[in-house]
Amino acid sequence: MNIPDWKDIYASKLVTAKEAISYIKSGDRVVTGHAAAEPTYLIDTLVDNYEMYENVEICHLVSLGEGKYTRPEMKGHFIFNGFFVSACTREAVNNGSANFTPGFFHEVPKLFRTEMPVDVALVMVSRPDKHGFCSFGTSSDFTKPVADCARIVIAQVNEHMPRTFGGNLIHVRDIDFIVEHSEPILEMQPANVGILENKIGKYCSSLIKDGDCLQLGIGSIPESVLTFLWDKKNLGLHTEMASDGIIDLMLAGVINNKMKTVEPGRSVITFVMGTKRLYDFIDDNPEISMNPVDYVNDPTVIAKNDNVVSINSCIQVDLMGQVVSESIGLKQFSGVGGQVDFVRGAAMSKGGRSIIAMLSTAAGGKVSRIVPFLDQGAAVTTSRNDVHYIITEYGIALLKGKTLKERAKALIKIAHPNFRDELRAEYERRFFEPYEA
Repeated sequence: MNIPDWKDIYASKLVTAKEAISYIKSGDRVVTGHAAAEPTYLIDTLVDNYEMYENVEICHLVSLGEGKYTRPEMKGHFIFNGFFVSACTREAVNNGSANFTPGFFHEVPKLFRTEMPVDVALVMVSRPDKHGFCSFGTSSDFTKPVADCARIVIAQVNEHMPRTFGGNLIHVRDIDFIVEHSEPILEMQPANVGILENKIGKYCSSLIKDGDCLQLGIGSIPESVLTFLWDKKNLGLHTEMASDGIIDLMLAGVINNKMKTVEPGRSVITFVMGTKRLYDFIDDNPEISMNPVDYVNDPTVIAKNDNVVSINSCIQVDLMGQVVSESIGLKQFSGVGGQVDFVRGAAMSKGGRSIIAMLSTAAGGKVSRIVPFLDQGAAVTTSRNDVHYIITEYGIALLKGKTLKERAKALIKIAHPNFRDELRAEYERRFFEPYEA
């Protein structure tokens, strides 16, 4: 039997971007690589040739790109359908020219295998290794599972894409069309962390103990938390997303994953977003295990680690403890992401804790984030039954196991002082008794 060498297979699949996207047909569902792994060259080629298509559905979660397929002139050619709304897709979703599909992050791969079958996966991968395997690099999440189940896989091979360990590989024989195009990986600069965010970060760190296993969400508050962990020992990392803040903590051995049950010795991550320094750090790094989101974010997998601490942010919390993290009234702002996955995984973990952290106000101090009632149309992300700790720059509110009255009092104490009187008045109306702190 004459078995072809992988290099011959690779060469036989090399095409131009224009030729590759010609295999996309009108009406197809096209799923693109996620976040920093967005194959911008392929997407730009697709958009440049928009007149070839009618009603092509483009699906993804976080985008660091430009979202050109949501522009008005693309109507009738492309329609975006997201599980998460980013800056480049937010306007289109909220003006009705694009769609939003709710869903827990860990369930997205299953949806693409069942209710939402994928016609074409547009992905970006590293150059193949000596065995013919390419890595999905910065993003395993849904990108790897989609490539496994799509009818057609079109891969942009980029020499700048890092090679990562874990369940994050695809062999060249499983790619249908290969487009070689190297360009810098999309970057996300570290969030600005101010005095108030540092106060919140310090409160969060007070709930973190030596040996805990961490999950941190996106934004300035999780970034701040990382700066207050230098006195901790033997921390673990099992997280949906990681940014530049993990680098120095891992290099110093503060995060060493020694106490973990799931993949001890390795940081388990489903995608990273950050700067080139982060991408260089994860490249060929055996301490980093990149894996699909239906493994990393599965609450039952998370819970196998003891002492899981999840830290996420939100937009609004009402006096019962209902948490809104993805919408402002009826307007979709982001998505559920992995917040509920990790809140529930932490709840099932022995010794686990979940934290929702936020600034006490928005709109330059004009709006309280702790409110008597959620905005009309706002979607509850984390239910009052799931919530554990709420933290603002004014302190920590423990809600788990507390009555509605106790919850309201705890939240009023950490609300901004300018809004406490109206919250106290609502307490008295609701519970038919004077407010006493």
